[in-house]
Amino acid sequence: MPTLDSLPTDKPELRLTFVGNDPECGRTKEITGVVTLTPEQLLEDGVPGNLPDGALVLITGAAPFRLRGRIATVLESLLQRMSRRESPGLIVSAAPGARQPFPQPVVDQAKRLDVPLLTTTAPAEKWEGVHEEVQQFRLRLAERRASQLSSLVQELPAQLADSRAIQRIADWLAQVLDAQVLVSEPQRVLAASPATAAEQLAQAVIQQSIDAGLPDAPSRPHTRLISLSPTSAVDTVLAVARNAAFTEADLQLLRHAAKLLGLVDQAHREYRATSDASRAARSAAFELLLDGEVAKARRVMTNMVPGLLEPDTARIFVIETEQVHRDSAVRRCSSAIGDHALIVPDPRNARRLLIVHPIRSEEGNGAAVSAELAHLVGTFGPRSSLGGSGVYSMTLLADALQEAMAAQSFAALQSEPVVLSVHGSDLVSLLPQAEAQHWARHLLSPLMRDRAQWESMRETLPAALAYPYTVAARLLHLHRNTVMRRVRAAADLLHMDFGRVADRITVALALEMVTQRETAVPAELTSAEPPALARLLIAPQVQTWAQALVRPVQADRRDLLTTARAWLVSDAHVEPAARALGLSEVTVRSHLRALEGHMQRDLATLSGVRDLYVSLHVATGNSGLLEDHLGLRVVA
Repeated sequence: MPTLDSLPTDKPELRLTFVGNDPECGRTKEITGVVTLTPEQLLEDGVPGNLPDGALVLITGAAPFRLRGRIATVLESLLQRMSRRESPGLIVSAAPGARQPFPQPVVDQAKRLDVPLLTTTAPAEKWEGVHEEVQQFRLRLAERRASQLSSLVQELPAQLADSRAIQRIADWLAQVLDAQVLVSEPQRVLAASPATAAEQLAQAVIQQSIDAGLPDAPSRPHTRLISLSPTSAVDTVLAVARNAAFTEADLQLLRHAAKLLGLVDQAHREYRATSDASRAARSAAFELLLDGEVAKARRVMTNMVPGLLEPDTARIFVIETEQVHRDSAVRRCSSAIGDHALIVPDPRNARRLLIVHPIRSEEGNGAAVSAELAHLVGTFGPRSSLGGSGVYSMTLLADALQEAMAAQSFAALQSEPVVLSVHGSDLVSLLPQAEAQHWARHLLSPLMRDRAQWESMRETLPAALAYPYTVAARLLHLHRNTVMRRVRAAADLLHMDFGRVADRITVALALEMVTQRETAVPAELTSAEPPALARLLIAPQVQTWAQALVRPVQADRRDLLTTARAWLVSDAHVEPAARALGLSEVTVRSHLRALEGHMQRDLATLSGVRDLYVSLHVATGNSGLLEDHLGLRVVA
């Protein structure tokens, strides 16, 4: 706003001279306009009744202030009216060199009322148009202020969790005022613009703390400190410094910005407090679920997400990403599936977040949530991966977590960063593909030398090894004797005994590699000695897969692994296994059913027996389960 020191005019002759009272008095008072009067008007009409607030009063013409009586009374009334209207000053035209154009009583009254007295030597015509210039200046200033406030409001965050909001407002303030801006607490800097402002303004903030100054007070020339929360115990301060002095308009803008910064800071604090409480409750619910305390976990989550944990089954997902991206990943997952899942950061791993997805009976396996997570993890960065468990009872989520963590470990080792359910992971896909293909082709080479023979073998053997011959013949639309003849021929060529579980598993695995994978074998591998199957099984992803399968079996109080080993030694026959263990056949069958439940494998199928066999060897480190490069051999 224009003041006595900054009249919006380019006429140097309108320079004003202060008379009588303190020259600093009223210099910063805002001028809203100029009211021009003459001595004759004052004497005839008296003091104007419609004197505008903040108007500068100019009396032109000869000043008959040497007179007493009526003119003195009029001037006293005028000064009183000007004081009530907060007029910035009374100007009178005076001849150059005049010592005292105002009577002493007028000077004394003006001093009491804090109304500056001034003189101008410019003729009246020079003051023409000044009022209009003041009005135009005020209009431009108002438009600029409205634009500034509008742009300030635009810096407000759309979400309370926007941690960059305070920095954006500080950047805006620094640009608008051409100043250095710092927003800080006693222990940390919340925002600085430019980045060097923290160093430049730190001393001013420290000095205010020592002096316990006012919440809005200058600490040194052209520096302002404003408390963002003067009515609370929070010591957040806005510090602003620049080379030029602050005008009243600048200070008003500062106060507006400080109020908005205070609201944003308060919102951040309240959001963090609420968010921390919510996160703590969710983490507590997750830990209760892992401990099998489902009822307690449901009570914790009842008020937060009613009904979320009511289903009796659930899946667990594990996402691993860069540590700096984890909080963002938690927010994005919460936004996408927060109404359907319990999402918590892993307290034991700073790169990991854990997700429980309760599944209702009508949802099947909850494919929609897993698909959404698979999409999201692809946006978290190149070092992000997702693992998911199968569907588990709510009381067995500790096992589900182990499976999901194993699946995530697989995903981290593969080009495709998503593995959903380690129990559903295919052993064949986890083997080193080129080396496994080389091993399989070498093993089956006796069958592949004659093309016609190979075609009949690749048609017959997969079914014949997996099912009784009568069932295989029906599936293949062949006579049972034809199936038996081809199986005997294959066993002779491979030097195998297909009555043994190990030989059936070995050849079936090699057939699947050759007939379904068809991975090219690099030339350098073709000329080298084929690897032993034991070497293929030491791949890290196979080790993790085996541990995940065997872990819930090992946790059972019954010695299920001993039963499994005896059953495999007996080539999957219950009666000899029971005799070897000194147990009843009922007990052995009960143990086998428990193994199926823990491993989620059907031991009536060759693939289920294969996964039990391989995981038992890999996870327990029993070297006696492998004999040579031909395949797996069970020993008593």
